Amino acid sequence: MSKVDFDKVFAQFPSVKAGVIGDVMLDTYWWGHVERISPEAPVPIVALDRKEHRIGGAGNVALNLASLGAQVAILSAMGKDDDGILLKGLFEQQDIRTEWLLQMSSRITTNKSRIISRNQQMMRLDAETTRDLTAEEEQALIERTEQYIVTEKPQVIIFEDYNKGVLTERVIASVIALCKKHGVFTAVDPKRKNFFSYKTVDIFKPNLKEVKEGLNLLIDEVNLPTLKHIHEELQQLLQHRISFITLSEKGVFYQQEQDAAIIPSHLRNIADVSGAGDTVIAVASLVYAATQKIDLMAQVANIAGGLVCEIVGTSAIDKVQLLKECKTLL
Repeated sequence: MSKVDFDKVFAQFPSVKAGVIGDVMLDTYWWGHVERISPEAPVPIVALDRKEHRIGGAGNVALNLASLGAQVAILSAMGKDDDGILLKGLFEQQDIRTEWLLQMSSRITTNKSRIISRNQQMMRLDAETTRDLTAEEEQALIERTEQYIVTEKPQVIIFEDYNKGVLTERVIASVIALCKKHGVFTAVDPKRKNFFSYKTVDIFKPNLKEVKEGLNLLIDEVNLPTLKHIHEELQQLLQHRISFITLSEKGVFYQQEQDAAIIPSHLRNIADVSGAGDTVIAVASLVYAATQKIDLMAQVANIAGGLVCEIVGTSAIDKVQLLKECKTLL
């Protein structure tokens, strides 16, 4: 990669408009300490020290984009409930626009509550609706998304799928078609259920495990020829432009036409991998929107994914720290 002026690249982020569509969640963290076992059952008693609410799911992608200075909107359907009110307020605190967010009494807002002691997760409690949107709800979300695209003219829309029912086949196909019509480039972080529904998307970003499951592959060795073959198989099914596959501790792989490479990961003290994929898709989409350079996209997103793994719980990327690391490592 030729020498890059990272100050100039990062200075372009505030001019990028990005929409995130998918399953939003509230992440609740109960931090405490354990001193004894319960007399009622063989389980630890956690004495609560503090409670914290964070933006999760597709909202974490939006949070990462906002942390880097982009103009962000969230597009989703969630409950008209206390958790929904709380989550909407968290979005607004972070300057993430919520005008196109649907709140409906027919769903509950996903809330994942984690109980943590000594920086280790002891238990998770999930409250959520996972059924697909009804035809009426799908239409409402598609119309809201079209309003956003027409009025705001974003450069990119990111699909963030957590299999909670917001990204149905109809919503996916309709929004991709709207983006094609209005010249908006698309990126997706898929899940298995709708893995092959994202036809003609621009950036397809699964992790290696998801690819192996989706294509029913049994591979042990991860190398460039194997990954190029995976790209070809994916492209036959999706007709997408760019494959961007995260390889866990081995780094990331990208391919666009004949341009392909594996970017090795940098040595990190890994504390928690949750939310790393959100950071990677957010940073990759933003860098590509600003520069149209696939190698730079992969390099910066690879660093960003490693940085957030050093923090317990889902956490947005720190723009100043990321800029410093890019200058040091690249």
